[in-house]
Formats: sequence, C-alpha cells, structure tokens
Amino acid sequence: MNKAITVALLAVAQSVLLAQTASRPLLPEAIPKIWDNEALQSLEVPLTHAEASARHITADHYYNIPIRRIYRSYPIYAPGHEPRAYMEWLRGRNPEVVWDYDASGRTLHSPPLRTPEDWIKAGEIVFSAPISWDAFEVDTLRNAIVYGDSGMPVAKDGSMPFQRYVIRKKGQVEVGDGACAACHSRLMANGSVLKGAQGNNPFDRFEAFEEELQLATDPSQAQSIERERRQQLRRVYSVPWMQPDPHAQTYVMPLSEIYKLLKAIPPGLQARTGTSLLYPPQVPDLIGVEHRRYLDHTGLVQQRSIEDLMRYAALNQGMDRLSTFAGFQPASEKPDSRGLSDPENLGAGFFSARYSDEQLYALALYIYSLVPPRNPNQYGAEARRGEIIFQREGCPACHTPPLYTNNKLTPAGDFIPPPEHLKRYEILPVHVGTDSRLALGSRRGTGYYKVPSLRGVWYRGPFEHNGSVSTLEDWFDQNRLRQNYVPTGFAGYGIETRAVKGHEFGLRLSAEDKSALISFLKTL
Repeated sequence: MNKAITVALLAVAQSVLLAQTASRPLLPEAIPKIWDNEALQSLEVPLTHAEASARHITADHYYNIPIRRIYRSYPIYAPGHEPRAYMEWLRGRNPEVVWDYDASGRTLHSPPLRTPEDWIKAGEIVFSAPISWDAFEVDTLRNAIVYGDSGMPVAKDGSMPFQRYVIRKKGQVEVGDGACAACHSRLMANGSVLKGAQGNNPFDRFEAFEEELQLATDPSQAQSIERERRQQLRRVYSVPWMQPDPHAQTYVMPLSEIYKLLKAIPPGLQARTGTSLLYPPQVPDLIGVEHRRYLDHTGLVQQRSIEDLMRYAALNQGMDRLSTFAGFQPASEKPDSRGLSDPENLGAGFFSARYSDEQLYALALYIYSLVPPRNPNQYGAEARRGEIIFQREGCPACHTPPLYTNNKLTPAGDFIPPPEHLKRYEILPVHVGTDSRLALGSRRGTGYYKVPSLRGVWYRGPFEHNGSVSTLEDWFDQNRLRQNYVPTGFAGYGIETRAVKGHEFGLRLSAEDKSALISFLKTL
C-alpha cells in the first residue's frame, strides 16, 4: 500500500473515532457506569487454567469503595537541579485538593468539565495523579548516587518525570507513586517527556536501590522490610493453582537476591502485578491504543468500547487485587505500610480506593487523544524499497496497514486454542516461537500473545514482549538465535548469554534488504 494512502487512512480512522468520542453527551448523568457485572464476565480472555480466571468483585462491592482524592502535585527535581529553597517552599504549602467527592459520591472539587477539551485536560490530571505516597522516598530521590546507579533519566528542565511530590499535610513532603504516568512516560533523546509512550523509568532498579538505602539508614528495619517484601511478592506474582508456582523460588530468596532480580530489569520493562520478576513484560505504548482489540501483551482484556478501557484502567489501578483467582485473592495478603494502613486518606492504597466513573471517563478520553511525536525519519527511496520488501515477505498478514497489526492473538508455546476460543476471539493459529513463560506461567497468562502494532517503533524500545533486544537492528540480527548471544535488552538475573528465540521472519534477508526494511519501519 502506498505510504501516503496508509497515513491518510490512519488519520481518517483517528479523526472519526475522536469525533465520535467528542460527540458523546458529556453531562455527568451520561457517564457510563463501568463496573457492570455482565460486562466484566466477558471482559477477559480466559487464563490457560480456565478455572483460575479472575472473578471480579460485584458492582455493589465496587461502588461502596471510597473514591480517591486527587491532590495537587509538584515536580521532583534531580540532585543539582532543584530550585533554591524548593523543599522549604514545598513544606510551607497547604494541601490543595484538585478532585474529590463526599461519602455519598457528590462532587466537592473538580476541574472544569464543560467541553471535550476540558474532559481531556481533566483526564491528564488523572493520568498524572499519584495513588500512594512515601515520605522516606524523598531522601532517595535527592540522592545523586542512587540516580547514577539506577540510571534514572533526567528531563531537560532538571525534573525526574515519573513521580511527583505531594503535600497532604502542611510541613510534610511525600513522593507520590502509582500514577499512570509513572509507567507510560518516556524521556526522549532531546530531554522532552512523551506522555503515553512506552516508558523508560528504571523503577524496578530504583526500588532496589531505595530499599537498600533505607536498610543502610536504619538496619533495625531489616526484619520488617524482608517480611513485607515476601508478602508483596506473593500478592503481586503468585499463581498458586500452578504446581509448582513458577515464582516459588523468589518467595524464599534473601533480600540481597531479590534486589539483584530487580536491578536486572532494564528501563522499558516492568515486573507489574500479575507478571513476574523472572520474566517481566515490556511496558506498552498507549499512543494509538484506541485501535487495539486486545490489551496486555497476553491479550488478557478485550477492548470493545471506551468503557472497556475504563474497566482496564480501574483493574490496573488496584481493583484486580480484589479479584479472586481459583480462591486466591491478592489483597488478602497483609498490605505493606504504604497500602491500607494509611488511615488519613483511603486514596493512599492501590486497592483501598477507586477512581470515579467520571474520572475514568476523562482518563480514557485523554488516552484516546494521545498522538505520536513528529517522526524525524523521512520516507525516501530506501524506505520505499523497504516497504516493497515488507509486502514481499508477507509481513502485512500479521502487521496489516494502516494500523500495522491485524489485532489478533497468536498461541504461545505448546498452547492449543480450545474450539470455543476460535469462535469467540480473533485468533491467528500461528506459533511464532517467542519465550512463552509470560503467556503460560503468570496471572495474566492466556496462552496467547497479541500481534503488536509496528507504528511508532522508531521511538520505542526495547523490543519483544519481554524486551530482549534494544533496537530493530538487534531484532533482525540472526545471531540472536544462538545460545551464546548477549541480549542487548533484558537478559535476566545472572544470565550473561541466551538465545532470543522466535519470530524468525526477516532474519535471513541480505544486509541491504534488512537495512531498507528497518528504514521503512522507522517511518511508521
């Protein structure tokens, strides 16, 4: 397909979707009620152990959970970049509530919500809003050694763009965590911040260095930190219906080994809830997500409407820990000191509070409004030749223009789709052979991987669902199939060499054809 036509078709599709979204009635009574028992029953693709598929809390339970309070937050500056007397200024600030409700759900404070633009701006507030807080972390984020050791990037204005300071009590500065922006913000090469992109926050590494600093500051906390860490590992990763639990080894590791696991995870990946410290997934790019049929690398959640994206956001902001999986409820594990034990504000925990439907609707509108940055890669003669190679090699069968995905699921490992799946879901019965552990051995394991879109690969990375390679050039390097290959992205703790198997399409092209193909892909 001609490149200009491809771009035009995508632009038309995006404008139609945004026009439909903007034309929705935006009165409060028209906001969709998203926690619908029937819709939730069909939201997710079943797990490989179908009996362990999530059973979510009821609508009555959900709507009795308090709504989060959103406070005004402030930039965090890297050491050496903080404005003069900044901390003193912050300690003198009074708490400012941006958005909250009373016990009956009546709005007390909110941003303007009159026009589509107002709603998108309000959604950005939700996107950037922390949902948990930590006073000790202030010291960590002002420690130059931790920045250097973890590889924490710094924006051109001197800020650390993934977290924010929060004032909930005058005189007390806390670090706000858990915002959507913490994972889905990318510091670009020019020092600007691209919201919604595959993030490059080294938060797993930073978490390890932070906890080590905490232990060095107060060694008497070692026992309680180790106890909480073990509880956290079970709560976040456990799949007890599998025997043995693939993560069992991590539950008995000493803290020093757990920290090594965390430090082995490079920016662009995250050991998020329901995945694994041993095989963490790539952080997804949210730009263009409105066109995705399935969400998560394993295609766990279907996106049939904007309401499904709202449900997905609610689940990933803590509600999935209240779900049960074959009788296991993650939140039943004792929460750590930054969770339910904060009595001052129920919004401090991941599963002790929720966003309102109004806030989730604004968030979804904001995410749907995200656009990619200007692409510096020109569509010239080499890219045109690369597009011909792309078509000749049959790539559009999976990466279909103009979205450059067919929006289907592909089976992983030895998983065989049940007959009923072939009727209910969009499945391409082709095994591409990539590492199957996330799809078969995690709480998000459906047995599938979704076919990813190639749009925006020029600003993304590392690549593959587990981020094994840093660049497209590495992905098309045939040497990655060898056991002595040194992964340029995620290798794994204690692993120096390993093969990056699967998806062998394009590996046997000539060097010239590979270069042309990569030139084309970078224009998408």
